[in-house]
Amino acid sequence: MPLSPDDLLTRLRERGIAYKLYEHEAVLTVEAMMAVCGDIAGAHTKNLFLRDGKKTYFLVTLQHDAQVDLKAFRSVLGARGGLSFASPEALRERLGVESGAVSPLAALNAEPDSVRVFIQDSLLDETRVNIHPLVSTRTLSLIPADLMQALRAEGHEPTPIALPESVAA
Repeated sequence: MPLSPDDLLTRLRERGIAYKLYEHEAVLTVEAMMAVCGDIAGAHTKNLFLRDGKKTYFLVTLQHDAQVDLKAFRSVLGARGGLSFASPEALRERLGVESGAVSPLAALNAEPDSVRVFIQDSLLDETRVNIHPLVSTRTLSLIPADLMQALRAEGHEPTPIALPESVAA
């Protein structure tokens, strides 16, 4: 059974991870999120749940305004075959969340090694990073090192990535 948002917050507190929690109306897109949450200090994110032709799953967290070119991401992620967005069913089954609520913390609902977690390297240089805590009606503001610690503590080793050249240009 997947963690509830409140279970997630409890787990973070038990691990000594400090966070700031913001409640707001549901936001399902980056544009809606920025309209509602854009004044929260720190880097805002967008999250992609992808799969390749061999059914390997990838959870990718990027700066909210990063451009996405799936073909360019294939080599960065080590994808085999085509890379596409995972289905809403796979999102629920693997990460225990609905579309619009994806965040790196959703990996805590997945078995270690069943989903590969990637975080844009520039996010790790930020003072704070803002992500959803498994629902789109809340935003968590965390220190990036604490986010990495939370993922590692649950058996997920996030990989920092730079944007592919064709995307960054």
